[in-house]
Amino acid sequence: MRKAFRAPQLIVSIVVAITVMAAFAACAQDRSKVAITGPDGRDLIVVNVEVAAASAKRELGLMFRRHLDEAAGMIFLFKQPQHLTFWMKNTLIPLDMIFADSDGRIVGIVENAAPLSESIDAVDGDSQFVLEVNGGFCKRHGVIAGDRLRFIGFVPNASD
Repeated sequence: MRKAFRAPQLIVSIVVAITVMAAFAACAQDRSKVAITGPDGRDLIVVNVEVAAASAKRELGLMFRRHLDEAAGMIFLFKQPQHLTFWMKNTLIPLDMIFADSDGRIVGIVENAAPLSESIDAVDGDSQFVLEVNGGFCKRHGVIAGDRLRFIGFVPNASD
């Protein structure tokens, strides 16, 4: 009789544990943010970000997405500064690409990269981070080269 009683308790315990772990994972992802700060050090805007720290995540990026919230984006992390190039193949929405150096200083911006394009998008100089947001975002929020990215809720280290 006890064994029959323990099995449902075990199942309930497992379901509760999975639910709690999923909630913690969702909260951890919600904490990943990038603040864009102006020359006076004040935040222009804070963006909720998905972190692309591994090559597989960087390669997929925001492809196949039909929508991106205004204060949302994806931050691409690389191990070291380099001349970075992107393309929009299989990307369905226009994007602004914000390129930043190892100190988080924005070195250049590609505005309104055209969806589904195979042309190469890049800026002059080396970057270690690229923040992708909705097309027109930089104009709407006054983001320009020389502003800075500040990472909140995560350490900006590439895994590979």
